[in-house]
Amino acid sequence: MFEQITILGPGLLGASVAMAVKAHGLATRVHTWSRRESTRSKCAEQDWCDAVMYSPDAAVGGSALVIVCTPVETIVSLIASVKEAIRPDALITDVGSTKGQICEGMAQLLGTGGPVFVGSHPMAGSERTGLEHAQVDLLAGAACIVVPPEAESVAADCIAAFWTALGMRTFTMTAREHDAIVAHVSHLPHLMASALCAYLAEKSPDAQWLELSGGGFRDTTRVAGGDEELWKQILMGNRQEVIAAIEGFEAELDQFKSALQSGRPDVLKSFLGKGRSYRERL
Repeated sequence: MFEQITILGPGLLGASVAMAVKAHGLATRVHTWSRRESTRSKCAEQDWCDAVMYSPDAAVGGSALVIVCTPVETIVSLIASVKEAIRPDALITDVGSTKGQICEGMAQLLGTGGPVFVGSHPMAGSERTGLEHAQVDLLAGAACIVVPPEAESVAADCIAAFWTALGMRTFTMTAREHDAIVAHVSHLPHLMASALCAYLAEKSPDAQWLELSGGGFRDTTRVAGGDEELWKQILMGNRQEVIAAIEGFEAELDQFKSALQSGRPDVLKSFLGKGRSYRERL
């Protein structure tokens, strides 16, 4: 699909994308750049990486597709710093977990008549971070949300086709729709897992409760192991939608609490059944 692709930020997701690109034969060359020298050294040892660049300007030069895989707070500023080095006919996309601020910032930065930015959010990942945890099949079967700019349907179709070729299921929507959905299905669950772990850390600071916990507790709290700096950026970048999701969940939790307080096992069973039904659909 592309002669040359650049991955800016080859961590867990960026490196997994690069692996999949090579495995599916979607690019002749994959160039990478990382701000960390240690990551650049690791990339140089990978068979999916054709060239490691020591500056982002050099990395984007000549590429038909630039994929920004850095933390959400840095995406717009990074592209601003390399804007002049990007091919005028290039496509730019990202893997950020928020879209409103990023898409708005990119629209103001790029304007018209040059490189085109199409927002992307591959709904794949892990609580682990770093290139060493990347997987060639991390994206396979997962959903990817594509957020096209206004009047750029061809570019959006091309980006959607790229993710589809990597084995993903693509969905197109506005930045506002994206941020509302992921606040509920991604950001809220992470907050819930973190809040539960923080609560129990205060409730039982020793290890006894941990030793007595089972698989259900581990499954429920797995995502709390995510990097706190990255998640701070995600939550702050989507805070209005996250607040709305928290308020909605608080109302649901209050209904559970009321059913227990009033001794209504029928109501409690109804709530539990609704939850089980939704989980079975998932």
